[in-house]
Amino acid sequence: MANGLVRGWCQRCVQLEEGRGTPESGYELKPADGYVVDGGGRVRNDEIVRVGTWNLEGRWDARHLEFVLSLDCDVLLLTEVCSRVALPGYQLHATAGWMARGRHWAAVGSRTGLRPLPDPHGASAMVEIDGLRVCTSILPWRSCGGGTPWSGTSTGEKTVSAVAAIEASEPDVWGGDWNHGLSGTEYTGSGLGADRIRTATERLGLVVPTVGLPHRRSALSSIDHVAIPSSWDVALADRVSGVVDGVALSDHDAYIVMAAPTETRF
Repeated sequence: MANGLVRGWCQRCVQLEEGRGTPESGYELKPADGYVVDGGGRVRNDEIVRVGTWNLEGRWDARHLEFVLSLDCDVLLLTEVCSRVALPGYQLHATAGWMARGRHWAAVGSRTGLRPLPDPHGASAMVEIDGLRVCTSILPWRSCGGGTPWSGTSTGEKTVSAVAAIEASEPDVWGGDWNHGLSGTEYTGSGLGADRIRTATERLGLVVPTVGLPHRRSALSSIDHVAIPSSWDVALADRVSGVVDGVALSDHDAYIVMAAPTETRF
C-alpha cells in the first residue's frame, strides 16, 4: 500500500477520548511499533485509520450532525441516509436508489475526497478512496419484504444474492447495517445469510472486528459492522451509544474501528 493512502486518510494524530474504558470488542490497545498508549487509554499513531458506521434511521437535525462529527472518523459508512444530510469536511456519495421517500439506502463519507463507483447492489454504495474500494451496505432482514432491490424468497436467499453482488465488486473496506450479528443466534437475519457473509469476508481477505460487540438491546450482538483488510493492525473496535442526553438519535448505536494499514496487502 502506498504511503499516500495513509497520508490521505490520516492527516492528523488520532486519539481515543478519555474515559472510554476497555473496548467492548475485547480487542486490546496494542503498543505495537508506532503506537503510544498512555495510562488514560489514549492511542496515538499518525497512520491509524478511523472507520465508523451508523444507521441514521432516516433522521437528520443538528443533533445528528454534532454526533457524527464527534465520531471523528476518516471514513463513514452510513445507512438509512436522509437526503438532507450534509457533513462539513466530508465528501458524500449515496446509493442511486431510495429505501423510502427522502431516504437513501446507504452512503460513504470521506474526509479526503472520493471517486464514486457504480452501486454493486441496490442497497449498497461504493467509492474509491486513494486506491481503496470502500462499500457500505444494508443487507436483508426478516421483515424486509420482496421486490427491489432484493432477489429471492427467504431472508437467507436474499442475503446470499446481495452478498454475491457485493463480493463481485471486491471491496477493500466494507461495512454498514448487515442485519446479521455473526455471533450467537441470528435474531434479525438468517443462518444461511450469516454463513454467506463470513465466506465473502474470508474470500475478500477481510476481518470484521465488530463481531461480538454488543447491540443496544442487552444480550444481543451488533448487526452493524466494519470489515477491513486482514493485514491491517487493529487498535480498537468499539460501540458509541446513539442515545445522547436521554434521547435516542437513532434506533442504532454507532461502531468504530481504528486500525493501522500495512504495506503487505497492496
